[in-house]
Amino acid sequence: MGEQWVALAVAIVGVVGTLGAALLTQSRAERANRLEREVAAQQQREDRQHAENARQAEQAVMQQRELLNLRRACYIALNRACRQYQTAQINLLHALRNGTEIDTCLEQLEARRLAHRDSYAEAQMIMPTPVLHAASAASRTLNRGYGALQQMLASLPPRAHVLDDFEADEVETSWTKLSDMRATMRGDLGVDDTYQ
Repeated sequence: MGEQWVALAVAIVGVVGTLGAALLTQSRAERANRLEREVAAQQQREDRQHAENARQAEQAVMQQRELLNLRRACYIALNRACRQYQTAQINLLHALRNGTEIDTCLEQLEARRLAHRDSYAEAQMIMPTPVLHAASAASRTLNRGYGALQQMLASLPPRAHVLDDFEADEVETSWTKLSDMRATMRGDLGVDDTYQ
């Protein structure tokens, strides 16, 4: 009977070994499968995160472009309004010298002043601080020139030296301030490398 028990024990060990091997193989296969799913899920998360990062970066670039285009349009409008305001002042200066078309030049000056005021008000909401400082200096100079012209109009006819002083002081100063403003704007837009 001892041999039967040994045979039975060997058979049981063989069956348990076979079943154990199957269970072990299945367990390892499930573990490998689970690891593959986890790796695939991690890869999908990384791919989604990468895609989201790329989308956000692209959106940031688009926003920067939109802001740059908005600033560019604002700067162009303000520069144009400032130049036209200055030109209207110079035209009135010449009209006062000649004594002709003063009313027409005065109407144009008032229209240009209002256009400048509107353009400057819009620009104040868009411009970064360094550009705002330069635009503010130019605007103050132009408005000071407007005030000086109004004083001249109050005491018609103005004396020649008053007109000469206005041209030498106000016109030259406004040219300088407008040039400074344009240089700052161009630098902010990246047009001039020297600003950066």
